[in-house]
Amino acid sequence: MSEIITGIDIGSSSVKLAVGERDKDNFMNIICTAEIPSEGINKGNVTSIDDASFVFSRLLDQAEKILGESIPGAYIGINGLHIISQNSHGIVSVSRSDGEIKEDDVDRVQSSAEAIASPQNYTIMETIPQRYIVDGQSVVKDPVGMNGSRLELDAHIIQALKNQNNNIISSVMKSNIEVYDSVFSPIATSEAILDKKQKDLGVCLVNIGQSLTTMVVYENDTLLDTSVLSIGSRHITGDLAICLTESVDIAEMIKIKYGIGKGSKIIDKDEMIDLSQFNPEIEQKVSKRNVVRIMEARVEEIFRMVNKELIKINKDSKLPVGLVLTGGGAKLDGIAEVAKRVCKLPVTIGSVNSVNSVMDKIYDPIYSTAIGLVLYGDKKQQGEFGSSAFNSRGLSNIFSNFKSFFNKFF
Repeated sequence: MSEIITGIDIGSSSVKLAVGERDKDNFMNIICTAEIPSEGINKGNVTSIDDASFVFSRLLDQAEKILGESIPGAYIGINGLHIISQNSHGIVSVSRSDGEIKEDDVDRVQSSAEAIASPQNYTIMETIPQRYIVDGQSVVKDPVGMNGSRLELDAHIIQALKNQNNNIISSVMKSNIEVYDSVFSPIATSEAILDKKQKDLGVCLVNIGQSLTTMVVYENDTLLDTSVLSIGSRHITGDLAICLTESVDIAEMIKIKYGIGKGSKIIDKDEMIDLSQFNPEIEQKVSKRNVVRIMEARVEEIFRMVNKELIKINKDSKLPVGLVLTGGGAKLDGIAEVAKRVCKLPVTIGSVNSVNSVMDKIYDPIYSTAIGLVLYGDKKQQGEFGSSAFNSRGLSNIFSNFKSFFNKFF
């Protein structure tokens, strides 16, 4: 077996793992997936290191039994409301007398862009170049080898709360697995769902999880913006449970079976849902129109929040590819129609591409981030994320320092 690459997606409802390896044709083949319900994790934050570590240990045991070999390390996705992002600008003078731009000039201009005011206890997780400017002229993504006297950089800076990342690292390492690197989850998801053409034309990838919805916007094959929204598919379930005065489990089953369809307006007011089909002890029927109306209201709220973020960057109704939906919430029947109506953009349900597998479940949207982490790890190992294309050195430094601390005390 060739070298395997493992990705771990840490979600509020479950922790998911994917393992891939290059096949004989040098194509990424997903050979294993695993999923364990989350414990000790809420909205991307660790609430109990011991509980989270136990989950990671069970996840690895499940995967290693399938593989027949141990998993030494993994790439993990970091997500949560503690992550913030902003665009920044850096400028430096080219150091060489002949004006040729070298890698150290790129590093210096990146450091200049990173010299931004950060909230207390936050650290730079990733710096993603958007465009380089040489002597006032916008250039290609890699300015190394070009000539000029002044180098500028527009970059997207993603910052994370140190303590939360340390808690995640501690939880994973206590399960006896190495953390090779970490990436902001929406960026990893885009590796699995979006292709270069979509990123070039203009697209917004929306990942609807249980507790959070994340967004990443691309145009001209460049990352423009990222966002984390404090709303997810469990809010739809919660609304149903409250309005129907039924358990969350019953509400979830109703949501999955009926969804939104083509909307509440076309449903006959006398059409009913018999709840005894979900639990024989419940002798109650509820209006299907009202059920759909409840779900519609919350889904509309999700996409109003998405559209609000697009308005902030002046991309509302201006992305040719439109919205691509993924995550467990994207499986809700009729969700694309609501998104299209609210955001006034084309909407499609994303599917994993650029991988092979004999397992059909890799195409389930819930695995998109874990598979994206495998693809991210593969590119990282191939050296495709150089300083001019992508940099996560801020978080890598955290890993290095925390590993020394962890080994010393644990």
